[in-house]
Amino acid sequence: MITAALVLSLAAPVSAADTGGMTGGFPGEMSGEGSGTMNGAPEGTPGEMPGGNPGGPGGQPSSGNVTWSGAETISSSVTEEGKTYSSENADENALLVDTTGSVTITDPTVIKTGGSSASDNYSFYGINSGVMVKGGANVTITGGTVNTEAEGANGVFSYGANSGQTNATGDGTTVNITDTVITTTGNGSGGIMTTYGGSTNAKNLTVETSGGSSAPIRTDRGGGWVTVEGGTYTSNGQGSPAIYSTADVKVSDAVLTSNKSEGVVIEGTGSIALENCELVANNTALNGNAQFYDTVMIYQSMSGDASSGTSSFSMTGGKLISKNGDTFHVTNTECTIDLTNVSITNSSDGALISVCDDGWSGGTNKATLSASQQTLDGDILVGDDSELDLALSDGSILTGRIFGSITNDKGTVVSTETGTADVTLEEGTLWVLTGDSYVTSLSGSGKINYNGYTVYVDGKAYSAGAIGSITESEEASVKPDKTIKVGRKIKLKADGKVEEFTVSQEGIVKASKNGKRVIVKGRKSGTVTVKAYDKHGEEIGSWVILVK
Repeated sequence: MITAALVLSLAAPVSAADTGGMTGGFPGEMSGEGSGTMNGAPEGTPGEMPGGNPGGPGGQPSSGNVTWSGAETISSSVTEEGKTYSSENADENALLVDTTGSVTITDPTVIKTGGSSASDNYSFYGINSGVMVKGGANVTITGGTVNTEAEGANGVFSYGANSGQTNATGDGTTVNITDTVITTTGNGSGGIMTTYGGSTNAKNLTVETSGGSSAPIRTDRGGGWVTVEGGTYTSNGQGSPAIYSTADVKVSDAVLTSNKSEGVVIEGTGSIALENCELVANNTALNGNAQFYDTVMIYQSMSGDASSGTSSFSMTGGKLISKNGDTFHVTNTECTIDLTNVSITNSSDGALISVCDDGWSGGTNKATLSASQQTLDGDILVGDDSELDLALSDGSILTGRIFGSITNDKGTVVSTETGTADVTLEEGTLWVLTGDSYVTSLSGSGKINYNGYTVYVDGKAYSAGAIGSITESEEASVKPDKTIKVGRKIKLKADGKVEEFTVSQEGIVKASKNGKRVIVKGRKSGTVTVKAYDKHGEEIGSWVILVK
């Protein structure tokens, strides 16, 4: 059955966590991604929750009763093609699907204007969305366009009506969407949105968002299951990572771009698994409580939008390009990070990973980073009250140092001592030092190239062979491509015009570009890796430079 402007008033499930105000806040899609007034944030920051989250979930609902309405409502199994669904009214969905049946929609035109009056309603329950799906419906959308131009107007929303506990079983609501173009412009307006145990399966979508707290792939309270294959997902607003996960999110063969915010954010026990994806982030605007620029952020806001526990991020193949800040940042939570054969580029002076205090409290800072067939470059920062387990395997190479002297991007000293850092180097792996390093334990049978620096294990200088089977690497295993003296220059020729370049360690060389060349001048003794990229971000040159 299809009706126009049907209003549904149902008692929405409210968990124990729904009874209080937000206490946390996320930096880009934080527990507060969807929260806010007409500016998209109660505190005046786009996407900032009452607690200041970076673009994630919203705050607490003001009432257990939520009312849904649609300019057009589908309440039984139906097939439609080529229709237009449009709403100009506040708090009204352009299309509301509320049925236990199966619905097929082909080549729709969805237009939504008119803002939302309550941030929790649009963040948690999908009020004011372009397409709202609930009630246990199984909806298949193919082709067409979804355009929203309003505050709190998510593109396509899947609401599963679970208890509010992360990934608890819901009512079976599922959205399957393929080859659709989704565009949103307002704050608090994600592309595809999943909450309360809903499911979303997306293939070859083109999604672009422009507002604050508007992740193209977005989840909130109660989590759910999101599977994405192919497509492009682009965010342009503050507090709007390409993915914000309080759920179970799997993405393959997609291009994920964040032009102002973190690349991806995980809150609580959420997870993100990327396979053969390209993730590019240029985090230039701090949001909410955030005090670090970063590309992959893993945190807990303590807002109640995501359960506390261990979260996970994994990436296999593909590219991870961090244009500003730390590549990985972990704070106020426990997590695992698994990397396999990923091309990682950090074109700024940010760390490879920072595990330390940020703008949230109540949790611990603990990360387990496992790298297989992986090249890692950059500093590893472990705050004095933080923990990192680092394991290299399958020929992985780390070029960097481990220490705990940390100043955040607002200029505040966060830590002066190194916390707990346990390092395992399996056989066939290599650690190339770029500075003195401080670890709690060191084990395995890999190799270390000291470069004139020292590894301190539990406060004592480590000597090769003293622990396990770790030995100093042979010179041949780290033979430089070029050797220069301090104060001298060298020109490195790339396989094309150089648009960007990266240097693995700050301070050892000064570099610039000119046409097809990268010009490097030695500043102090050490070893660095210099990489050059063309306008498409493709690597066109890589050199290991030894400065004496």
